[in-house]
Parts: sequence; structure tokens; C-alpha cells
Amino acid sequence: NDAKLKVFHLTVLEVNFPFLVTSLYFRESLCVFSTAAQQRSTGDECGPEDPRDEPKHPLPDCALEHKAIKLEEQVRDLTERYRKALADSENVRRRTQKFVEDAKLFGIQSFCRDLVEVADILEKTAESAAEEAEPTNPNPTLQKIYEGLSLIEAKLQSVFAKHGLQKMSPVGDKYDPYDHEIVCHVPAEGMQPGTIALVTQDGYKLHGRTIRHALVGVAVESQE
Repeated sequence: NDAKLKVFHLTVLEVNFPFLVTSLYFRESLCVFSTAAQQRSTGDECGPEDPRDEPKHPLPDCALEHKAIKLEEQVRDLTERYRKALADSENVRRRTQKFVEDAKLFGIQSFCRDLVEVADILEKTAESAAEEAEPTNPNPTLQKIYEGLSLIEAKLQSVFAKHGLQKMSPVGDKYDPYDHEIVCHVPAEGMQPGTIALVTQDGYKLHGRTIRHALVGVAVESQE
């Protein structure tokens, strides 16, 4: 029914308006031609034999072997770099730990230098009190002062030892420029030349590190 109705309308248009029917036929032909050209163009661009969709050729065995060798070399190089970085990190950790430990041990170094000067004064005062409190001149007060100073000196040296601070006893030892400072030379009487004969000021070490050099007199051969 729709087809018959359409033919009837075209017949009426063709009888009354022939130029209008011709125009409609021309437009319809153009649309059909345009659609066919578009389909043909699309089919040319998207053909079944598109070179981009072609499978790649597999690499030959020699190329694969060469690539495997290069990858092995890269793995060895990265492994070596990792080991070096790990060793450097471990060295940095050890140095940092050593620095922290030294800071804990020698953080009181400056304080100890000042404190040993107090020990020197205490020792000299005790020696002076001992000379005054001789048996020939008994003095109970001086005797008590001497005993009190001796106890304080012994306690102070005990505290020093507790914290790693020790007094040097270099008499009879060989001269060492890292521990001793020469202030005079004395004739070698019963001592080997180059050994320490006397000490004018005690030296101290903190955990084995010299914080104050001992002032010493070194024995030399007498020149007649």
C-alpha cells in the first residue's frame, strides 16, 4: 500500500510539476553516487592486507644469543654496582657508629683537661702539708689536713679511672713525642739515654688518647 501510494504521488507530481520530479531524481542519484564512493574509499583504506597488521618476522638464533649475552652483561654490571653500593653503605654506617661512640667517650675531654689542673693543685697542697707535718714537728691539725687531702686525692683518682681518665707514669720509659714533652735534659746516671728521668707535670690519657702531655726530663749522656 505504501509503495502504491508513493507511485501515485510521483505520477501526480510528474503530471503537474515535471521539473520538480526531475530535480528529485537528480538529488537521489547524487546521494547514491556519494554513498558508493565513500564505501569504496573506506574499503581501500581498511583492506584485509594492511601492512601494519602483518606479523613481525622472528629474530634468528644468532641475534637472540647476542641479545642474551648483552642482558647477562647488564645483569653482572648491575649486580656489581649493587654490591659496591651495599659496601659503601656499610662503611658509612660503621663510620657513623664509630663517630657516635667517640662522641660519647671523648665528649668530656675538655672537662677532663680542666679537672686535671684541679688534681695538680690538690696533689701539690697534699705534698706541702706532708712536709709540714713531719715527725720532727708534730702538728695534729696539719696531720689531719694531710690525711684529708690524701683521701680526697685518692677518691679523685678513683673517679678518674672510673671514667677512663688515667695518669701517666712515664719514669723509666722511652721518650714518646705523642705522650711527652721535653722541658729539660738530665745526665744519665744509671739510666739509658733517651729514657725519661723525671716528670715535672703529670700527663693524662682519656680512654687511651692523650689529652695532656707529660712534661718530662730526658736522660742524656754526660759530656766530660
